[in-house]
Amino acid sequence: MAKKLYVGNLSFDTTDQELESIFSEHGNVTSASVVTDRYTGKSRGFGFVEFVNETDAKKAKDAVDGKEFGGRSLRVDEAKDPRESRGGDRSRSYSSDRNRSRY
Repeated sequence: MAKKLYVGNLSFDTTDQELESIFSEHGNVTSASVVTDRYTGKSRGFGFVEFVNETDAKKAKDAVDGKEFGGRSLRVDEAKDPRESRGGDRSRSYSSDRNRSRY
């Protein structure tokens, strides 16, 4: 279990402070942030919460996943490393795929 959690299906009005408040009831939170659109500054409907240790993160995940907040049912899961592959075969180039489909 990771120390950092992904929180999805947030109300677009949820603030960083509210997100931290939801999770701090279940463990020691080191950071909580709602992800915003870089151009508009508006919430994208998800965020991340990081805990001091994995035990607190697991306890919080179990307690908050599915809980209703802001009229929405929250989805909580372990945060994934953004450097992990997002699927697909990225070893092939676009041009080789395009040429292959011609024949």
